[in-house]
Amino acid sequence: MRRSMPALLVALLLALPATAGEVRDFEARLRTAYGDYRAALFATNTGGNTESAAALDRFAKAWSALAALPAPPQYVDDAAFPDTMKKVTAIAENASAQVAGGDLAKAHATLEGIRDEIGDLHLRNDIYSFSDRMNAYHARMEKVLGMDAADTIAVREEAAVLEYLLSDIKAHPPKEADGNFEALLGAVETSVAKLRGAATNNDAAATKAAIGGLKAPYSKFFLTFG
Repeated sequence: MRRSMPALLVALLLALPATAGEVRDFEARLRTAYGDYRAALFATNTGGNTESAAALDRFAKAWSALAALPAPPQYVDDAAFPDTMKKVTAIAENASAQVAGGDLAKAHATLEGIRDEIGDLHLRNDIYSFSDRMNAYHARMEKVLGMDAADTIAVREEAAVLEYLLSDIKAHPPKEADGNFEALLGAVETSVAKLRGAATNNDAAATKAAIGGLKAPYSKFFLTFG
C-alpha cells in the first residue's frame, strides 16, 4: 500500500519555488535601485547639480517602490529591516536637499551612508552580493589611498590584498556583465599591478603615483557594474 506524502511536506515543497522567486525578485529590484544610487554617487562626485538631482530622483523613486513592499523571505526575520529602509530614504532626502543647495561634496559624503546601510543589511542576513564584493575592495582601496608611499613594504602587502579582492570579484561577475566588464575590470587590475610592482621595487615615487592611479579606473568600473 502506497503511503501518501504528508500534507505539510507537500505544502513546503510547493512553497519553495515561490519563496526563491520572491528572494530573487527583491534582490534584482534592489540591484536596479543600487544602479541609480551608483549614478547619484558618481554625479555628486564629478557632475553638476542637474545630473546629481536627476540621478537622486531616479534612486528615490526606485527605493520608494522597494520600501512599499513587504519584507521578502530573506529579510522577514530581520527586526532592523524596516529601519534600514527608512534610513536609506532619509539619507537620500538629505542628499537631495544638499544638491538643491549646491553642496555636491556634502551630498556625496551623505550618500556614502547608503552603501553602509545596504552592506549592513546583507551582512546581518548572510548575503554577499557582487556589490558587497565591490564595496570590500573600495574600503581597502580607501585605506591604501591614505597610506605613506614611502612605506613600500606595507603598501606591497595591501596591494596583495587588493589583488585577492579583485580575484573574488572576477570569480563572481554580475548577471549583466558584458564585454565591457572584462575591460573595466582589467583596468583596475592593471592599476593594482602597477602599485604592487612599484612597492616591490621599493620605489617611493612610483608607489605614490600608483596610489594616485587607483581611484579613476575603480570609479568607472563601479559606475557601470558596482
